[in-house]
Amino acid sequence: MAQLGLDFPTAWGRRYSARIFRHMYQSYYVAPYIKYMASLKVVGIENIQGERPIIFVANHTSNLDTPLTIAAFPAKVRSHTVVAGAMDTFFMNRVSAFRAVLRFNVIPIDRHKVNRRSSQLAIEVLEDKWNLLLFPEGGRTPDGNLQQFKGGAAYLAERTNATIIPIYIHDIGYLRGPKYAKAPKYIKGPSQSRHPVTVAFGKPLKCGDGENIRKFNTRIEDAVVALGREISGDNSYSVSRPSENSDS
Repeated sequence: MAQLGLDFPTAWGRRYSARIFRHMYQSYYVAPYIKYMASLKVVGIENIQGERPIIFVANHTSNLDTPLTIAAFPAKVRSHTVVAGAMDTFFMNRVSAFRAVLRFNVIPIDRHKVNRRSSQLAIEVLEDKWNLLLFPEGGRTPDGNLQQFKGGAAYLAERTNATIIPIYIHDIGYLRGPKYAKAPKYIKGPSQSRHPVTVAFGKPLKCGDGENIRKFNTRIEDAVVALGREISGDNSYSVSRPSENSDS
């Protein structure tokens, strides 16, 4: 019987039969449906270049972020991308874990603490030349701003020499917000069955010689913020630090 959590087997999701099913599911169901709902606009697609692996790092507003980003990828990129999913959301029962792996090629990540097992799994995937989609905030934004990134993406890029592509997803919170988002400005509004959404890909980033992981992580955050300001036109878009959200 398959184990759950970080021990749930996911390698089968990268085998040929699962890839064929996922290609059909994503290309002929997910992508068309998302593009219809979101009137999807994609910016900066030319920035996805170079050899794999690529770590895609996106802001996280809605539970629709993953299928939306998958829909925005070119088919060739989509077919070689693994999604880092929260262990405590997707891998606590066998049905949801199976569906996550089959439909979106998800691997489990412990979002609450540094975990050697989940880090090693992500490294193995990248070393096998699979791309990785990460949402480093660790959860959906509670206020509409970017939340401080956990250091996983920077660490993985430094360890594997992967390229980071920052992503900003604009206005996804308004698409069925009461069901899928968390920030009050989205959940208190009407549940829109259609809303224009933009996915913007930023310029590639590499960990510099002598650059520590903390500084690289901040540089990745800054790149997503810059994309957010450019696409939204809102210069107040920024990173919410933990002290800004505290009660003190």
